[in-house]
Amino acid sequence: MVVAPPKKPIHPALLELGEERARSVQNRVADSITRFAGSMTFAYLHIAWFSIWIALGIERYPYGLLTMIVSLEAIFLSTFVMISQNRQDDARRHLADQEWLMVQSEEQQNVELIELSNQILELTKAIHQLTLAHTASVDRPTADST
Repeated sequence: MVVAPPKKPIHPALLELGEERARSVQNRVADSITRFAGSMTFAYLHIAWFSIWIALGIERYPYGLLTMIVSLEAIFLSTFVMISQNRQDDARRHLADQEWLMVQSEEQQNVELIELSNQILELTKAIHQLTLAHTASVDRPTADST
C-alpha cells in the first residue's frame, strides 16, 4: 500500500495569486514551459536527441547546426527562467503585502488590548483604595464602643 505524503498547505494569498496568473494565457504557457524545462524528462529528451543526432550522423563534426539550435534553445530557456523568477518574486511580494496587512491589524489589536489593560489597572487601583478606606473606617473604634 502506497501512502501519499500529506499535502503542504498553501497560503490563501498564494492561491489568489495563482488564480490571477491562471487567467492569463501567456502566464500559463510560460509556467508550463518552465515546469517542463526544469524536469528530468527534459534532460532525458535532450540526451536522447543529442545521441541520435550524433549517432545517425545528421551533420559532421563540429555540429554547427546542432550548436545553433542548442544556443537558440538556451536563449529562450533563460528567458523562461527569468519569467519564472519574476513569478516567484510576485508571489513573495504578494505574501509580504498580506503579512504586512496582518501585522498592521495585530498592531491595532495590541493597542486596544493595552488600553483595556490600563483601564483594568485603574479600576483595580480604585477598588483597592475604596477597600482600604472601607476597612479603615470599619476597623476604627467608634466613640460608642469605649
